[in-house]
Amino acid sequence: MSLPVVAVVGFPNVGKSTLVNRLAGGREAVTHAEPGVTRDRKRVRCEWNGVAFELLDTGGIDIEDESELARDIQRQARMGIAEADVVMFVVDARAGVRAGDAELAETLRGAAVPVLVVANKLDRPEDEHMGAELNKLGLGEPLGVSATHGLGSGDLLDRVVELLGEHAQPGEEDDAVRVAVIGRPNAGKSSLVNAFLGSERVIVSDVAGTTRDSIDTEVEVDGRRAVLVDTAGLRRRSKVAGTVDYYAQLRSEHAVERADVAIVVCDASDGVTAEDLRVAEIAMKAGCATLLAMNKWDVTRTDIDDARARVTRKLRLRPTVVTCSATRGRNVHNLLPKALELADKAGERIPTPELNRFVAAVVAKTPPPSRRGRRLRLYYAAQVEERPPRIAIQVNDRKLIVRDWAYHLENRLRETYGLEGIPLIIDFVPHTSRQR
Repeated sequence: MSLPVVAVVGFPNVGKSTLVNRLAGGREAVTHAEPGVTRDRKRVRCEWNGVAFELLDTGGIDIEDESELARDIQRQARMGIAEADVVMFVVDARAGVRAGDAELAETLRGAAVPVLVVANKLDRPEDEHMGAELNKLGLGEPLGVSATHGLGSGDLLDRVVELLGEHAQPGEEDDAVRVAVIGRPNAGKSSLVNAFLGSERVIVSDVAGTTRDSIDTEVEVDGRRAVLVDTAGLRRRSKVAGTVDYYAQLRSEHAVERADVAIVVCDASDGVTAEDLRVAEIAMKAGCATLLAMNKWDVTRTDIDDARARVTRKLRLRPTVVTCSATRGRNVHNLLPKALELADKAGERIPTPELNRFVAAVVAKTPPPSRRGRRLRLYYAAQVEERPPRIAIQVNDRKLIVRDWAYHLENRLRETYGLEGIPLIIDFVPHTSRQR
């Protein structure tokens, strides 16, 4: 059963994302002094006094802004209000009631769910009187808080849980597979997420860098729960240093670290670029299983065999490369089942007797080369971890390990047990004989 939803809405730059981070006890949403940073609807799990719910961070609603991006942000925010069980209307109490606040309040007065007015930026107890003006919004007594310093956050959460009433659910362990959709800016990540969901869940634009937060959406794939994470385009940090996109970059990297599988979206019209390979390396270093999706395949002449050969040559993970078209729906339905299959593979354990027979067969067919007249000897192998798989092999002397032969052993493991695209860690441990 899905968790109840608390939508956080308001005028741009009133502190919605800062409040979401404060209530959730983390830094999930991107915050910046620049207005309009949040654009899509971002879900953040929150738990208070044993009750779990989702905070739905939304973009600032400025009804007078008629730009195309502003209209998209407003539409996403209204969709958030429509799916909410409680609406949290955040207002900058120090600025008082502005025209935009009054217009949004008029809309919310017709909402079918409870609306809670939050007077934010009351950073000192003596500022509490500033929230009194918000009574004129006609939505009940405002609750004063300071998202920055945490003042009043406990009372606010108490009130939220009270308003959720019968919708409230006890907190429980989340067993959903997390699938991060990552890639360069404008490769079609958000379009692909919307194609998975069959609806416009995230904003899609020709302007690179439209997505700034990592947007979580729960889906069901063949009866299994999964969480899709749409992320901001990954660039080199040096290119975004000092901008709001730098924080979006950090959120994307954090999303990969929390994911079980990453779908690296490449623009097929460019082929597999060095930047695509760098993004895949980020997923690999985070211990995340990886799948490469060549998007926009309907408008390209890229040689798929050449792309696969380049990936195999450049990436140790040797991830599978598949083609798709988010706009036309081509092969989209196969991507998520493949991603879940990778997650399952990463969680499997190879029985110890079978693993030792495999290592012995590799050594018999291709013995390790000798160094300084001595040869590496492998005594015993066992898998010690999953997600990602980690194998420990006892050897006579770690200094005798030849890197190329170690890569050979790793590649044979991938081929034999179907571990393409899955990070694989092999530890060569010095063998110590027991003495009485």
